[in-house]
Amino acid sequence: MHKSITNLSSIKEQIKTKFNQTNNLNIIAVSKTFSMTQIKPLLKHGHLHFGENKIQEAIDKWTNIKNDFENVKLHMIGKLQSNKAKFLIPLFDYLHSLDNVKLAEKIANEQVKLKKKIKIFIQVNIGYEEQKNGIKINELESFYTTCVNQFDLDILGLMCLPPAKEDVRTFFKKMRELNHSLGLNELSMGMSSDYLDAIEFGSSFIRVGSKIFGSRN
Repeated sequence: MHKSITNLSSIKEQIKTKFNQTNNLNIIAVSKTFSMTQIKPLLKHGHLHFGENKIQEAIDKWTNIKNDFENVKLHMIGKLQSNKAKFLIPLFDYLHSLDNVKLAEKIANEQVKLKKKIKIFIQVNIGYEEQKNGIKINELESFYTTCVNQFDLDILGLMCLPPAKEDVRTFFKKMRELNHSLGLNELSMGMSSDYLDAIEFGSSFIRVGSKIFGSRN
């Protein structure tokens, strides 16, 4: 059995042992920088959710493959420039990094043009870090309202990248509260190092790369 399948199975087993269920959990295999040769065993195994963070890399890798594997869901998890929105909608099913009004408007226009809606998470700058993207907490409610009412976007929930050297649980707890305050059901948080903590605080989409595919070059 391919290493990535074994790794994914042991992650699922670990989650099941700790939480006694995996029903509402989506594991996004973060396949950025990995070749289709490394990804295909998981595809053939039936895994559905994959994450990329660069539009051009995703187009090169996934355009034909998605025709062959129709049920696969592709997640854009990286920073997206608004001028790339026209490439996002045809290929991707989810966006995890909506962080400004200009991008929201561009996505709305492309969705109307292409008659296709994608599922979206709003990225929150939960640690107030200057170097990170994301909506500030005090602007979140009005941004969410604009996305839904003005742009008719399908907002599933919130996403965060907590500060690296602090207790992630504090931030995950705050994210759960913010999500509830907006009446949203899905949360995108947790990566290879902290997905168990994220699930404990209600994450329904975890983004796991190296723990599935091995270390990146």
